[in-house]
Amino acid sequence: MRCLLVLSLLGAAVCARAETHTGEINGAQFRIDLPEKWPGAGLVIYCHGYNPTPAKFESAGGPNAAVKFLLDQGFAMAQSGYAGGGWAIREAVEDTQELLRYFVAKYGQPKETYVMGHSMGGFLTMALLEQHPEVYDGGLALCGPLAAPSWFMAHRVFDLRVAFDYYFPDALPSPVKVPADFATSPALNQKIQALLDSKPKAAEALRAISGIHNNREFAGTIVFFTYILKDLGQRGGGNPFDNRNTLYQGSPDDNALNDGVKRYAADARAAEYMRTYYTPTGRLSRPMLAIHTTYDPLVPAWTPNMYENLAEQTGSGGLYVMQYAKHDGHCAITPAEIARGFAELRDWNVKGVRPAGGVVK
Repeated sequence: MRCLLVLSLLGAAVCARAETHTGEINGAQFRIDLPEKWPGAGLVIYCHGYNPTPAKFESAGGPNAAVKFLLDQGFAMAQSGYAGGGWAIREAVEDTQELLRYFVAKYGQPKETYVMGHSMGGFLTMALLEQHPEVYDGGLALCGPLAAPSWFMAHRVFDLRVAFDYYFPDALPSPVKVPADFATSPALNQKIQALLDSKPKAAEALRAISGIHNNREFAGTIVFFTYILKDLGQRGGGNPFDNRNTLYQGSPDDNALNDGVKRYAADARAAEYMRTYYTPTGRLSRPMLAIHTTYDPLVPAWTPNMYENLAEQTGSGGLYVMQYAKHDGHCAITPAEIARGFAELRDWNVKGVRPAGGVVK
C-alpha cells in the first residue's frame, strides 16, 4: 500500500525475454511478457497493488526481479493496469478477466494458469480464485489484506485515524470528509512525524494501539490511510464506516480513549459499496498459498488470519495455506521466497503436495 503498496513491483529491472507486448483493453493498459519459444505450458496473471492512478506500462525494460523467475521457468506473464486507480476492485477483476480472455484468444490456452499479486493484488488473487475457479489452477497471495474490507478498513484504517485524531485533533482532515485535493507527500509525512515527536507520550500510545514500531512509519501510514479514506469516500459517495459500537483498546488509558474518540455513523450507500467490492466468501475450489511478513505496518499479520476462519467455516480449509517471512515491512518478501512459494503452489496443483504452513523456506 504506499504507493507504498508495491508500485516498485510494476517492473523496471532488465531481464532476458523474447517478447513484450503492451496495449489497452477497455481503457486499461496491459503488458504481456512471453519467454523465448513459449510452448503454451503456463501463464501467470499478475495483479499489482494499490495505486492512486491506473498503472501504465512500457515495452522497454523487463519485469521486476521479484517475478523474473517466472519467465526463466518458461511461464508467460500478463498484467493489467486496471481502468481505475485506488481501491479499484471492480475494475481490476473485470480488466484482469478481459486480459486473460485476450491472451487465450491471441496466444492459445495455457496448460496451467495461476494468479498472483502483492498487497491489494494479493486481495485480488483471493477474489479471482473465489469468483473464477474455472480459469485458474491456483493462487499466490503476497502480503494481501485477506479479509472483508468492511472489517479490515474499518478496524485498521478508520479506527487508527480516529485514535490519531483523539491524540492530535485537527492535524489531518476529518476521516469522513477528506478533501478531494488531499494528497500524500514526503513533506506531510515529515510534518506529522514532527507532531508525534513533539508529544512522546501520545506517540507512544498510538504505537501501542497500532503495533507500528516508530514515529516515521506511523506518520507515513496515517497519511496514507487518510488518502485511502478519501478514495473510499469518493467511490461510495460517503463514509462507509460506523464506529458507534466500537470499543478501543491498547492505549495507556482505554477509558479516556473510548470517552474521547469521535463517533461516526456510516452512510448506507457507501457501506454497501464496501461490501460489494468485495466481501470474501472463504469458498475455494483451487489451492491458495498466502505469504505475509511477521511485521507489516500497513497490513498487520493478524489480517489474513480472518481468511483462515472463513475457509474453515466453508469447508475449504484444506485449500488454504499461510506462510510467514521473518522480515519487517510491507511486502518485504524476497524474490527467492516468492519463487519458493510459487514452486510449492505448483507442486500442490500438479502433484497434490500441500505445502506446510509456517515459516517460508
